[in-house]
Amino acid sequence: MNIADELAKLQQLHQTGGLSDEEYARAKAAVLDRQLPAAVPLLDPVAAEQQTRQWAMFLHLSLLAGFVVPLAGLVLPIVIWQLKKTELPELDVHGKIVVNWIISAIIYAFGCVILSFLIIGIPLLIGLAIVAVVFPVIGAVKANNGEVWRYPLSLTFVS
Repeated sequence: MNIADELAKLQQLHQTGGLSDEEYARAKAAVLDRQLPAAVPLLDPVAAEQQTRQWAMFLHLSLLAGFVVPLAGLVLPIVIWQLKKTELPELDVHGKIVVNWIISAIIYAFGCVILSFLIIGIPLLIGLAIVAVVFPVIGAVKANNGEVWRYPLSLTFVS
């Protein structure tokens, strides 16, 4: 029996006098409590918005972890996104933006390495390193302000 059927039966019992107001309220609360997933805590909208902003900021800044620990800038943002996107659904759009930038930056880096044989790739690689620092910082500041900022030059792979 699903939640709607159980609530309909309780409502019918309450209307026919089989349950008092207090009994109906307790039974309804018990049915609703049983149906809530345990993994998703109930947050008030203000706290949820604050957590979303904070985790979105961490998600963007986690791209910079690759400058400290090799490959951490690739793995950490994806792990944060996958762990938090069910708890904070608004974080999903930030995760997609970051993953699209990771893929785009890898493609641009390969292109720059190939072009470095023609000398033009070296300044392009330096420019890519600069935007690889600047874009996540801008994205983090905007995310902390509650804005969604799509990285310029980012190709869309995950939508």
